[in-house]
Amino acid sequence: MTRYAGRRAVVVGQDTGIGLAIAKRLVEGGAQVLLTARTAEERAHAGAELGSAARVVETADGLAGAEGADLLFADAVATARPLLPHLRDGGAVVLTAPAPPSAAVRALAAELVSRSIRVNAVAPGCIGAAPSDTAPLPPLGRLGSAEEVARAALFLATEATFTTGAQLPVDGGIGHS
Repeated sequence: MTRYAGRRAVVVGQDTGIGLAIAKRLVEGGAQVLLTARTAEERAHAGAELGSAARVVETADGLAGAEGADLLFADAVATARPLLPHLRDGGAVVLTAPAPPSAAVRALAAELVSRSIRVNAVAPGCIGAAPSDTAPLPPLGRLGSAEEVARAALFLATEATFTTGAQLPVDGGIGHS
């Protein structure tokens, strides 16, 4: 599959399987990926999962090679901000924190509109972890997966070309019940 062929993506600040799920889909689609992973074990696992189309670095590595990226996936505005000068005009930023502040997403989108960079967010909830005894399952009746969040993030980054400043809940309906 070559859906993302010719694209360069950076995936940073991910402490969950969401970042790896995004990177996997990008690599499967032909993109070159730079992914951060904090521990040697996480880096080894990600490297084995992604193969040679991805480079896995430590968060503090300085992210050499981020220059000329088309797509940036980050857990927060603060994580994304240092990489913005390296993002190509016309690119996309997708924030992936559980509840990124809507105002922050809209503000960053407004800031980057002159460069035709779209900024959106997914807001995952009830992903992969068992709910506590006091927390009910979402209305869909099951937990979500990192893969489902990745698909939503990639939609915002590559398909939603007339969308910026938006936040898409990926929470099984829990935010609407």
